[in-house]
Amino acid sequence: MPMGRWISNFLEAAAAESGAARNTLLAYGRDLRDLEGWLLRHGLHAARVGAPEIESYLLSCEEAGLSRATRARRLSSLRQFFRFIHDEGWRDDNPTLRLSGPGKARSLPQTLSVSEVEALLAAARAGGRDRLRNICLMELLYATGMRVSELVSLPVAAVQGNPRMILVKGKGGRERMVPLSPPARASLCDWLKERGQREDAAAEKGRVPSRFLFPARGREGHLTRQAFFLLVKELARLAGIPSERVTPHVLRHAFATHLLAGGADLRAIQTMLGHADVATTEIYTHVIDDHLRDLVLTKHPLAEKG
Repeated sequence: MPMGRWISNFLEAAAAESGAARNTLLAYGRDLRDLEGWLLRHGLHAARVGAPEIESYLLSCEEAGLSRATRARRLSSLRQFFRFIHDEGWRDDNPTLRLSGPGKARSLPQTLSVSEVEALLAAARAGGRDRLRNICLMELLYATGMRVSELVSLPVAAVQGNPRMILVKGKGGRERMVPLSPPARASLCDWLKERGQREDAAAEKGRVPSRFLFPARGREGHLTRQAFFLLVKELARLAGIPSERVTPHVLRHAFATHLLAGGADLRAIQTMLGHADVATTEIYTHVIDDHLRDLVLTKHPLAEKG
């Protein structure tokens, strides 16, 4: 069977049986097609390739300048794929079983200060055609720490009735309840009123009402991640913050870091972020530790003598 067929079958199984998200499936597909191309160039096939050949492939990825994180993800994709074809009986063994990868660099997440977040929110309030939508987007993101994909695809049904908490569907279909702050609820009410007027006008032109909180005319039916990414960059520029420091994911980090600094429980933050493992959330304690250390080194009365 051509390897391309094996890849297609693997992706279908990952979607149907494991509930893999669309972005995960796209990453799997890119990684496996890159491997397929490398195997073809070397006269090999996934049915016969062994651990030494896969190690050679991973070495070629390093020589091509791929980051350690990308190479670690690529090996993870290969492990999933070869486990699948072994389980299907297309191979008698799994050549990736004993391979060790480069691992991901454990870097501390970039974040923003409270005053910088306030400046971003002020920039969203400044004006523009989509002012109420933009305020709502930013308030919800900072109030909940949602992933950008969760935010832009939020169904309008999840926020009807001025709720104090909303149901968010995250990675792997896992659902969690996230509380809303008073400013987030106020901005949500304002946007729902304007959104309702826009939807009524669209209905008069024969368009079907959108099921999304942030509808758009594109293929997905809602505001895209790319469009929101550009919006955040523009708000950073208006707020006088270097745009390279600000992304939607940095605001997610700010949500977690500011909660932890305010005394929130780590388990509660884990639940709100939708982390499967508390070890993922624990990295924010290192951000706080660094902040406290800097305070001691710069603000302590004996710091100058040191």
